[in-house]
Amino acid sequence: MQYKMKLTDEQLGILRGEKGETMAKVLKTLVLFGDVFGAEKLVPVTHKQGHLVTSFGIGLLKPLFRTMDELIAAGLKAEGGFTVDPRPIDYENVKCNVLNKLVFSKIMYSMQKEYEAQLAKVGLRDADAFSCTCYLPETGNIPKKGDVLSWAESSAVVYANSVLGARCNRNSGMLDLFGSIVGFVPYFGLLTDEGRKASWKVVVKTSRKPEAQVLGSAIGMKVVEDVPYVYGLDKFLGNEVTDDVAAYLKDFGAATASNGAVGLYHIDGLTPEAKESGEALILPDAKTYVIDDAELERVYRSYPVMWKNPDAKAKLCFIGCPHLTFAQLTEWTKAICAELDKAGRKKVAVRTVLCAAPGVAKKFKATPLYGLLTATGATLTSICPLMYTNNPLTKSTPIATNSNKLRTYSVARYYKDADILRVIAGEEGKR
Repeated sequence: MQYKMKLTDEQLGILRGEKGETMAKVLKTLVLFGDVFGAEKLVPVTHKQGHLVTSFGIGLLKPLFRTMDELIAAGLKAEGGFTVDPRPIDYENVKCNVLNKLVFSKIMYSMQKEYEAQLAKVGLRDADAFSCTCYLPETGNIPKKGDVLSWAESSAVVYANSVLGARCNRNSGMLDLFGSIVGFVPYFGLLTDEGRKASWKVVVKTSRKPEAQVLGSAIGMKVVEDVPYVYGLDKFLGNEVTDDVAAYLKDFGAATASNGAVGLYHIDGLTPEAKESGEALILPDAKTYVIDDAELERVYRSYPVMWKNPDAKAKLCFIGCPHLTFAQLTEWTKAICAELDKAGRKKVAVRTVLCAAPGVAKKFKATPLYGLLTATGATLTSICPLMYTNNPLTKSTPIATNSNKLRTYSVARYYKDADILRVIAGEEGKR
């Protein structure tokens, strides 16, 4: 078979079956994928630890399970292991009624146990590797600047590209695993110097630090899949990626990736490539988008309320999509306790679930703040809220969130941080 891209002798040998029929299929899939996007060649994956987006054992995904069985039978696995997106269910900390549990366990995620066993055989790192924020120190899947990755999960990819300066396209499920197994990925798009240049100049002129989720949403909806170069955030974030700044950029990037399809952004004077190359990253014909207070408010007001009863009160609140950092978990716990105290309450008025990576959750549980959080009635989990809301029965529950990603992919209603604290404390509409 003739391929468009130039392949090395090693790669041609793999395609001829020198490393087995299954490995040949794996590489052929990646080559055909690259040919579609005009990739000129395959390049080595230099950060060997992968990240997979498919973490859920939905019973209908029979082709996925068959493919995994074929990889296992051939003895193939990711060379450096991999992390994976969060689990979908946690009955202890995200309780649900009997009917919901029946749908989750017997219909939706009926293959979860079997699928996790398959993941372990092809390279899943460990039981704590389930998180969309694999790049946090508590999970430890942290590529270096310039590393080539074989990852999927939109929020992880945009963070790795933008904040860490690694190189990865927005892959889909199984392509992420295939690249990690064979050790090559197609060279196009965000792997290339040209593909990392910005076709949008975004000028932030707000009077205060914008909510990361709303700013990211505005940019994502405007530039869609293009690369933005953002001016004006330095006066709010400074010029160093501290823990607080990293958390802000995590949430900002997730919103650009879910409300649009952004895989890379540059922040002037802050992100590594912007600090290194500055305006040389901007294409000559770049468009300009100015964001001021009025524009952010316009975007925020445009979000639809998709609850069956738009005037209902929230009955469930999810915070942490993407998963919270340790610092964010600490801040949210203190903020919830303070808001309850202000409202004269001991317990949350709305069932409240905070989401963080297993390693972050373990670290937090060793602090006194964990007892303060659970004393309010709030719970801590490591699931993916989106996977929870995929259950059609949950659509009748008014769910509140401060995540633009969850808002986009479910019927959850978006609230700004200050507003969601009032919801949690039962103070919405009282002030």
